[in-house]
Amino acid sequence: MRRHPGLYLTLIILVAVAAALFVYPKNWGAKELPWRLGLDLVGGTHLVYQIDLSKVAVTDQSSVVAGLRDVIEKRVNLFGVSEPQVYIAQTGSTAQLDVDLAGVKSVTDAISQIGETPLLDFAEVQGNGSSTQYVPTNLTGQYITGAQLTFDQTTGKPQVQITFNSDGTNIFGRITAANVGKPLAIFLDGNLIEAPTVDEAITGGTALITGNFTVDSAKTLVQRFNAGALPAPITLVNQQTVSATLGNNSLKEVIFAAILGTILIILFMLFYYRLFGFFAACALIIYIALTLGVFKLIGITMSLSGIAGFVLTIGMAVDANILTFERIKEEQKRGLPRTSAVEEGFRRAWPSIRDSNTSTIITAVILYYFTSSFVQGFALTLLIGTLISLFSAITTTRLFLRVYEHTGGEKQKQTLATQHA
Repeated sequence: MRRHPGLYLTLIILVAVAAALFVYPKNWGAKELPWRLGLDLVGGTHLVYQIDLSKVAVTDQSSVVAGLRDVIEKRVNLFGVSEPQVYIAQTGSTAQLDVDLAGVKSVTDAISQIGETPLLDFAEVQGNGSSTQYVPTNLTGQYITGAQLTFDQTTGKPQVQITFNSDGTNIFGRITAANVGKPLAIFLDGNLIEAPTVDEAITGGTALITGNFTVDSAKTLVQRFNAGALPAPITLVNQQTVSATLGNNSLKEVIFAAILGTILIILFMLFYYRLFGFFAACALIIYIALTLGVFKLIGITMSLSGIAGFVLTIGMAVDANILTFERIKEEQKRGLPRTSAVEEGFRRAWPSIRDSNTSTIITAVILYYFTSSFVQGFALTLLIGTLISLFSAITTTRLFLRVYEHTGGEKQKQTLATQHA
């Protein structure tokens, strides 16, 4: 980078411009990959469910709760809800599940999408005609890891594929072996949803249900299987609606606050550091564009807390420049030429910048893995923003200064050569 600073700086600027076009809501990036906004910014529904772990062994509660969260996420996604957020809060034997459905304004619709706690179970069919009865088995939804819509490779007809865990594989294998040629009834909340005939013993842990399905009916069956694969009952205990108007107002306010804060920071840097401040301001603008581009590209759901974490990193990015500029001033006071002072200033400021940002990164990681909901959003944007700010403060700002010193040095040489002649 020392030999061709202009080339590297140009590449960074071009990437930043592309990122800015990508993140702007009304440009081409809006259609290809729209912003993901949280419940507090676009409105929607917040649901709180209590998880019944009374029939779950203490040693299995953590895994059951984690499995429940995965099942609920799959279930909500099947209904096409935009960016659902599912969080689990567990204290001892008490667990709570929070569901944020951004863009859903009707609480009734949201509850219907989540649905009542279903109980999926399998039963053998015994008898003929009017004397037919169903005999319960110990195979329930807790042994199902998932269901999905597939298509027959020969006929192209839709079919439903069910996958069992290891225990479910053994139980299902025994049941199908004992019922070859007979129907196997599947109930959801006590209502018969399907009774496919067993063609052969199935011991591989994966079963295919075929029939005269349409795509829609097969999707419905898949939804029912995934809905019934709940490892523990849940009960709706609280519901709340966030209006779209309130969310839009919050979004406008937080964007205004972020822009105003950035402008004030740039003005301060220009006033206090003059030329260095101008380079820092340019690097800051590039940092903002790159960071927002990364947020949108990897699909982070932006909430008020997440935006707060990002705004915090803007100040941290400038803080790194301030440390560097102060070191450069000290080196110049020691008598070093400006070019040497710049390089020495960056070198000596790096340990302080590294250590302070490392502590922030550690904090963000801890917050992300040991908290939930809005705190996680704050931690994630803080983490990513801090990592990119390190690149911006050390690389982008240095390239600006190197390009300036390089062009300024050439002009100085030309002037000296002219005077000598």
